[in-house]
Amino acid sequence: MRLVPANTSSFLTRAVGDARRLASERARALPLDAVRVAARAAAPPRGFRAALAGTGERAGIAVIAEVKRRSPSKGPIRPDLDAAQLAAAYRRGGAAAVSVLTEPVHFGGGPDDLRAVRVAVDLPVLRKDFVTMPYQVWEARAWGADAVLLIVAALDPAELRGLLAEAAAAGLDALVEVHDAAEAAAAAEAGADLVGVNARDLKTLDVDLGRFAEIRADLPAGAVVVAESGIRDRADVAAVEAAGADAVLVGESLVRAADPAAALAALRGASPSLATAGEPRSRRWRP
Repeated sequence: MRLVPANTSSFLTRAVGDARRLASERARALPLDAVRVAARAAAPPRGFRAALAGTGERAGIAVIAEVKRRSPSKGPIRPDLDAAQLAAAYRRGGAAAVSVLTEPVHFGGGPDDLRAVRVAVDLPVLRKDFVTMPYQVWEARAWGADAVLLIVAALDPAELRGLLAEAAAAGLDALVEVHDAAEAAAAAEAGADLVGVNARDLKTLDVDLGRFAEIRADLPAGAVVVAESGIRDRADVAAVEAAGADAVLVGESLVRAADPAAALAALRGASPSLATAGEPRSRRWRP
């Protein structure tokens, strides 16, 4: 049975329902077979997991920087952001990958943001959404994603295994998100090799940064592990890195920053390598 809470008023239950409804509407307009054709014609994936695991060229923890217009808990963050411009700033700040919210109801995102980011930077891109259907996996690939998010709490074990297989067939990596030891065990049983620990409780939207350290030992052996949500500064990054994180996913604090490239470099504990010399002013970040 699914791990998603029976309480129909929980955020996760509502968000999954909205995402399934919208995906079903899109599937009526463009059937799965047609989406698969488009996905297979897309440019080759860039290797999301490999970018986080590192190749020796990047010092320190990897940062997945997020394009996020609004938040269910905080409301509007930067609704009018330019996704391509923000991704370019992340690239200059040393991001290893970019996460793009494509969920429109609660986060104000959409496929246009993902497409814009894919064109703007050479970094791998994660489609961050409530993915519970094969159709959503293939459309993510057609839109230009290199990875999809799979939330264990929204899926039963058979669904999780099926979507992992679907992602592999589409050439995508899958970031499998967990919140506790039971979900970590489910991720391990399904064979997940890229696992994120979300510090945010998707029932209450409360954040507990200590959650990563609490369940790190329960995560699948050999998996690349990501600390998600609530990361605000270098101290937060250092704490989860010390607890065994290979990467962090950071959204709100970077989107709100006056200079996202410099803010991202500071999270990494590095000097910002801002490639603004000679860059057209139209391409620079405008807060």
